[in-house]
Amino acid sequence: MDPVRHFKISIGILAVLVTVGTAGYMVLEGWEFLDSLYMTVITLGTVGFREVHDLDHAGKIFTMLLIVFGVSVLGYIVGSLAQIMFEGQLQRIIGRKKVERKIESLSDHYIICGFGRIGALICREFAAKPIPFVVIEKFPEVIDKLEQEGYLHIRGDATEDDTLLRAGIRRAKGLISVVTSDTENVYITLTARGLNPNLFILARSGEEGSEIKLKRAGANKVVSPYLIGGSRMAQAILRPNVVDFIEIATGREHLDLQMEEINIPERSAFVGETLVTSGFRKETGVIIVGIKKSSGKMVFNPHSHTRIESSDTLIVLGEPAAIAKLEQLVACDSCADKIITRQRKEHPDHD
Repeated sequence: MDPVRHFKISIGILAVLVTVGTAGYMVLEGWEFLDSLYMTVITLGTVGFREVHDLDHAGKIFTMLLIVFGVSVLGYIVGSLAQIMFEGQLQRIIGRKKVERKIESLSDHYIICGFGRIGALICREFAAKPIPFVVIEKFPEVIDKLEQEGYLHIRGDATEDDTLLRAGIRRAKGLISVVTSDTENVYITLTARGLNPNLFILARSGEEGSEIKLKRAGANKVVSPYLIGGSRMAQAILRPNVVDFIEIATGREHLDLQMEEINIPERSAFVGETLVTSGFRKETGVIIVGIKKSSGKMVFNPHSHTRIESSDTLIVLGEPAAIAKLEQLVACDSCADKIITRQRKEHPDHD
C-alpha cells in the first residue's frame, strides 16, 4: 500500500480513538466533556500526567486498553511519516500538487490517452512545437517514465468520467486515444464525446473493422499505425525519393525545410485577395502547396488567381524562418494593408 495512504488511515484511526476515549470516560466515569477529552489526549500521548479524577476499576481497565491501542497507532503514524520522508514521498506529493494546479490552468489543450510507443512519439512532437497537453496513464511503471520526461500527466483510467474531467476535457481542444486495446479506445471515445460534444477526437485503430466502430462512437478521425507503416515501407521501395522528400518536409529533426499549415482568421485583411496580391510568396519565399477550404475541400497546387477566403488553411512548404514570418504576416493587419497595396500596383491584372 502507498505510505501516504498508510498515514491517512492511521490518522483516521487516531481520530476514532480520541472520540471513543472521550465518550468512554464520559460514560464510565461520568466526567464532563473537557475533562474526558483532556484525559484521553494525555493517555494517548503517554505524557505521564496524573489522572484528572480518581478512576474506578472500570476506568483503569479502559485507560490501559486506551494506552495499548494509542501507543500502537502512534507508532504506526511515526513509521508512516518516516517512510514518507525516506522514500521522498513528501517531495512527490508537493510536486504532484504543482502538476495538478498546472493541469487545472490548461485550456485549449490536448489530452493524450496512453503513453506507449505511439503516445510517447506524439508527446515528443507536441513538446517540441510546443502544444499544451496532458497524458492519462493507468500503469505505475509508465507513470515513472512520464515523471522523468516532465510531462503533465494524470494517473487513472481514461474510460472513466472523473479521470477525463480531472484532465480538463471540457476546456480541451482535442483528445487523442492511443491505448493498445481497440475496445478501450471505443469506450474512451464514447465517454469523451459525451462530456464534450465539440471536442476533436483522434483515435488509434489496431484491428480491421474497428475504424467504423470508432467513428460511430464519435471519433473525428481514425488512424491505423499498421496500415500507415505498411504503406510507408512499400512506398520506400517503390518511390524512395518521394518518401525522402516527405520525411524532410514533415520531420522535426530536419531544420532546412518544413511543411506547415497556417489558418487565415475570419477578419483577416487577406480575405478576398488572390495568392499574388497577398504577397505570401514574394514576401516570405514559402510555397503554397495547397489550400483547405472551410467546406473541407482541398485545393492542390492552387493557381495564382486563387482567392483566399475566410477560415482557409494554407498548406505551405519552406524554411522554418520563412514559415514563421508568414505566420506573423497573417496575424498583422497593418502589415497586410501595405503589402496588398504594393502588390495590387505591381499586378493590376490580378486585382
